[in-house]
Amino acid sequence: MSAPTPEFILGYRAMMLDGLAREVEITKRVLAAVPEGKRDYRPDPHARTAWELAWHLANTDVQFADGIAGLKFEMANPAEADKPKTVAELVAWYDKNMKRALARVQAMTAAQAATPVQFFMFNFPAVFYLGFLNNHSIHHRGELATYLRPMGSKVPSIYGGSFDEPMTTAA
Repeated sequence: MSAPTPEFILGYRAMMLDGLAREVEITKRVLAAVPEGKRDYRPDPHARTAWELAWHLANTDVQFADGIAGLKFEMANPAEADKPKTVAELVAWYDKNMKRALARVQAMTAAQAATPVQFFMFNFPAVFYLGFLNNHSIHHRGELATYLRPMGSKVPSIYGGSFDEPMTTAA
């Protein structure tokens, strides 16, 4: 298999970053729907709490984007003092840090974005991990969305209307 061209790398990055920008906005809405007083909810004793899942989703998205931009996946958690304490703080933290991290990915040269990066058993060009980031984020966002109604919250529109935010038709 031949190496992807710089044009392909830059086109792929542009397409993925455009899609990720939309996904981040949806993720912020799902995170914001977690009721502050129900953060300890878990649907099963083996499941993460809503707060643990929300933090995992937000923190891992940021770490993954930073790993792509830095050409190395370190996946270290911030110090406890630096972690958000409320749902509103988490949404703001995620917004700020995803914008920062994705801007770093956007600033990569084609050569940097094409650099192979080891991640577990994979060794793909850095930019290809944007697909992993997207899939991981969507997976955990969907998981968190299933917690919302049992916690007494409303489920925001994700890819179309929900019971709580139905699609409206233009007149």
